[in-house]
Amino acid sequence: MKLVRGFLRFWYDFIIGDDWKIAASVVAVLAIGAGFVLAGFGSTPVFAPLLAVGLAAAFTVALAIDVRPRPPKR
Repeated sequence: MKLVRGFLRFWYDFIIGDDWKIAASVVAVLAIGAGFVLAGFGSTPVFAPLLAVGLAAAFTVALAIDVRPRPPKR
């Protein structure tokens, strides 16, 4: 049981530990992509580049949220 717990903690820290917003946005884009594949749109030649652009956009938005300047505290 200790081995399983350590394994799960590693993956949690590896995926979510750094920034949960990036992990959540990537999962959301991949879920949307899976929905398109199940709907039959996965075989179009434009699908893979659109999915890559969606992942890059999600990562960029999550990163922009983290590095935006914050107002000084009073």
